[in-house]
Amino acid sequence: MPASPKLFVTGATGQLGGLVIDTLLETVPASAIVAGVRDPAKNEGAVNALREKGIEIRAADYTQPATLASAFAGVDRLLLISSSENGKRKVQHRNVIDAAKDAGVGLIAYTSILHADTSPLFLAEEHRDTEAALAESGVPFALLRNGWYSEVYTWRLPLAFKHGVFMGAAGEGRISSAARADYAGAAAAVLAGGDHAGRTYELAGDASFTLAKLVAVVAEASGKPMTYQNMTPDAFRVAVLKAGAPEIVGKILSDTDAGVAKGALFDDGGALARLIGRPTTPFQATITEFVRHQQAGGGAPSHA
Repeated sequence: MPASPKLFVTGATGQLGGLVIDTLLETVPASAIVAGVRDPAKNEGAVNALREKGIEIRAADYTQPATLASAFAGVDRLLLISSSENGKRKVQHRNVIDAAKDAGVGLIAYTSILHADTSPLFLAEEHRDTEAALAESGVPFALLRNGWYSEVYTWRLPLAFKHGVFMGAAGEGRISSAARADYAGAAAAVLAGGDHAGRTYELAGDASFTLAKLVAVVAEASGKPMTYQNMTPDAFRVAVLKAGAPEIVGKILSDTDAGVAKGALFDDGGALARLIGRPTTPFQATITEFVRHQQAGGGAPSHA
């Protein structure tokens, strides 16, 4: 029996990476999976949990090319999960791509952003750079252009509950979000096998919603009144800063909502559902679960 291809998941202790590994384990042996983590000596709980599943751990720091060169040895297919460090992704991602090329990796799957080539979001710039670097590298690659996670909106809810108002600047723009686990399923499907080289997948939820609809779902789930207050992007950014958020958060939220108003996070192509072989998770399910968790005193889970 031929050996299973060696599958490498970067950012393996992150929320998306962990879900990808759990999904892979449903179809491939643990011995075929390698988990890349920035520093195995840190976050020992998550690292040990992976080891207990039979997953090999390798140090893979996007900022340390020397770690990447050894990490990718013998790897057949690599999932490059986008760095969370805004403004530093261009260099970090190119380090990964260069190391993967030198190691002879057969396929790189990259978690980009929905409609990266045309997106008005400033967050798309670094993704476009990475996509260009992949094209220049000569390494076979697949683009997983992820839309928004439904979970992204949950961390804005505690403040909205406090004031009974959900602020935003998206107007009537529609958002085709899906659960993080749905996107993880798509990444696992591409990583595990099949002819995906050269393909671009625009990944988004089956249904879409406006922020006003989101607020209506929150109000119904909580039993408490809430309204959506639409603002200009600049006014929304100022409001976010007044609430105590860092400047970069205000910029991201206001720019994203402005992009939503232009259709930046809408897609109805159905590629995500086809990759995972089932309908995507309705945003109502994610939001309602969060609200009920909050009401039960569970606190606010992290959705970074």
